[in-house]
Amino acid sequence: MSRFFATGSDSETEESSSGDELTPKGTGTTFTKQSLLLSDDEEDTKRVVRSAKDKRFEELTNHIKTIRNAMKIRDMSKCLEEFELLCRAFLKSKTIVDKEGMPKFYIRLLADLEDYLNQLWEDKEGKKKMNKNNAKALSTLRQKIRKYNRDYENEITTYKERRKTKEKVRQDEDADLEPGDVEGSGWEKVKGGVQLVKEKPKMFAKGTEINTAVVVKKLNEILQARGKKGTDRAAQIELLSALAGIAAENNLGEGILVKIKFNIIASLYDYNPNLAAFMKLESYQENELKCLDCIDELLDILFDNSNIFIGENIAEDSENLNISEQPFRVRGCILTLVERMDEEFTKIMQNTDPHSQEYVDNLKDEGRVCAIIDRLLQYLDNKGSTEEVCRIYLRRIMHTYYKFDYKAHRRSLGLQGESKSEQDQEESEGEDSAVLMDRLCKFIYAKDRTDRIRTCAILCHIYHHALHSRWYQARDLMLMSHLQDNIQHADPPVQILYNRTMVQLGICAFRQGMIKDAHNALLDIQSSGRAKELLGQGLLMRNMQERNAEQEKIEKRRQVPFHMHINLELLECVYLVSAMLLEIPYMAAHEFDARRRMISKQFHHQLRVGERQPLLGPPESMREHVVAASKAMKMGDWRTCHSFIINDKMNSKVWDLFPEAQRVREMLVRKIQEESLRTYLFTYSSVYDSISMEILSEMFQLELPTVHSIISKMIINEELMASLDQPTQTVVMHRTEPTSLQNMALQLAEKLGGLVENNERVFDLKQGVYGSYFNRDQKGGYQQKQSYQRGKYLSQH
Repeated sequence: MSRFFATGSDSETEESSSGDELTPKGTGTTFTKQSLLLSDDEEDTKRVVRSAKDKRFEELTNHIKTIRNAMKIRDMSKCLEEFELLCRAFLKSKTIVDKEGMPKFYIRLLADLEDYLNQLWEDKEGKKKMNKNNAKALSTLRQKIRKYNRDYENEITTYKERRKTKEKVRQDEDADLEPGDVEGSGWEKVKGGVQLVKEKPKMFAKGTEINTAVVVKKLNEILQARGKKGTDRAAQIELLSALAGIAAENNLGEGILVKIKFNIIASLYDYNPNLAAFMKLESYQENELKCLDCIDELLDILFDNSNIFIGENIAEDSENLNISEQPFRVRGCILTLVERMDEEFTKIMQNTDPHSQEYVDNLKDEGRVCAIIDRLLQYLDNKGSTEEVCRIYLRRIMHTYYKFDYKAHRRSLGLQGESKSEQDQEESEGEDSAVLMDRLCKFIYAKDRTDRIRTCAILCHIYHHALHSRWYQARDLMLMSHLQDNIQHADPPVQILYNRTMVQLGICAFRQGMIKDAHNALLDIQSSGRAKELLGQGLLMRNMQERNAEQEKIEKRRQVPFHMHINLELLECVYLVSAMLLEIPYMAAHEFDARRRMISKQFHHQLRVGERQPLLGPPESMREHVVAASKAMKMGDWRTCHSFIINDKMNSKVWDLFPEAQRVREMLVRKIQEESLRTYLFTYSSVYDSISMEILSEMFQLELPTVHSIISKMIINEELMASLDQPTQTVVMHRTEPTSLQNMALQLAEKLGGLVENNERVFDLKQGVYGSYFNRDQKGGYQQKQSYQRGKYLSQH
């Protein structure tokens, strides 16, 4: 048998070959005789010595083959089982791997398996068809591979980059092999060969007279294939573009050109019909740019030719596409095309990773989308119906209401530090967003006949007012609209807009120092525990089991793009701080009141969580900072409370997100001082006979008139039993309130009385006699009631 078919290792082969070379010619007969003495069976069963490397790597490759076979048939249980065996085998090979280096086939499997599992995980329909064992194995294996691949992240990244490079090179080679211009590409032309030229599709037979009727007939032939299975959409767009070029070359007029443009744009929208699971590819990016260009060209034609009338109500039979004295009449609605363009842009933003550079690049296209909407707005102002004008106005409003206008904000502050030329330049750059919103929304209020458009316009107007700290305008518009009475009957997108508006209204009230209004506006959203879902900023995982695939797709389409999100941590912080400033003084004033109500259940929950901690360290999260500040405020320690609420960590996370961060921080300090003063008086009023207002002013660093005003309000509202001595500027306490010991005794007596009564009722139910507790003929019942009354009397005196 030839040595090239031996099963030994490479080292053995090299040794045998070197041995053959050193053997003298005379000894060749001895080797031949020895080989002839061996039978076939003995030769087959001859022991083969293999190195440890070969053994371990062969074991790994066997497991990898099994895994790849299981991947082909989607047997996740087998994949999981073999992956665990592979990991164990790799641990046994650790010494060899450290010596020889990481095997490439192992890294290749880890990368391919992770990509394969991610693909299966995103396939919702495929997961539904899996049996329970396979679905469970898929989830387990996906978690394990993600955790396992972290140790080999660099190697996997390098492998994927090489794979991409190879694919790109192969694509370039395939592109170079196609007929065309190959000069400078490294390929040589073959002499004597016939160069193949890709011919343009022949639209018309040779000698055909090109007129409007012929072009319309060809257009209808192309459109007949639209929507059919197997239709090449890219080829259809190319044919329509070629037909538009032919119409322009033969000067057939703008009427037929407008009709072809309408169909080109519609075909571009059909190019990628499934945008629910959208992944923006390079081909679609090109089509998006083509779509924007085509709409711009269509608007150019409409602006340049006032004799073109378009509308959905124009029947195809009554179209006038020929050049004549009569104006052109074309069936179509450019407003619908622009609305579809806007929706496609929103879908693109929804399905792009918000933390990638691609999202930033896509967001830059919004300027062009808004420019097209502005052009259409200008066109419809002259030629559109009232309904169409309201629809395009709402589109412009939806691109404006959530944006903070820094230039208008600086102008409202008096343009501090800017020269006159800079002011004039800013004013000439464009219309103030507040003026624009006011003009567009008031037109809709007056002219719109549909409740939905008017409702959306009102909510956007309120949102814009609140975003720019126009609290009173926003509040009054919300109260006059009465939207809170029937918003539950609106469709989900309008409800999401309403929730976003209420949140922005609450944040605006907080910035203005109106803590109670801020808390009331944010209460419904925050108390639900579903702020993320109610604001359209994501779906909660715990509710995923309640939805089917179709419902999940619908809800994902309702999500707000990332650049329109409201910071949820900022929202929660504003709500908790507002609750702290309201709840802590109220708790101090009603410390011994068993029937006191909760202003904020979520705030009390955070306090209970903090109290249950076995070991209290320095606060780290935003919630822990608020809880620590609340405990300090309970003691009247405003400085510690201030240090927990306003510090470098909280500034970077929350307070710096406000446009006027310093003013918000100053407002917070003021509120903390005032509410800490109120809490201090509620808590320690029983300790003092009188206290000087000057001392309180120094303790809480408040002006004396402010301290006087706070205490006066507390006395008037009967929160504090005291009186003011004006000559000495002191607060004289009145001893009408029970002491803390008396309060505790009263509470104990009340609880004991309730307990005794409940026990007697249970006893009566068991005995079948009711009212023994009130029966004075029975000695025990009378004594219990008498002892209870005596205890109550002693507690009161």
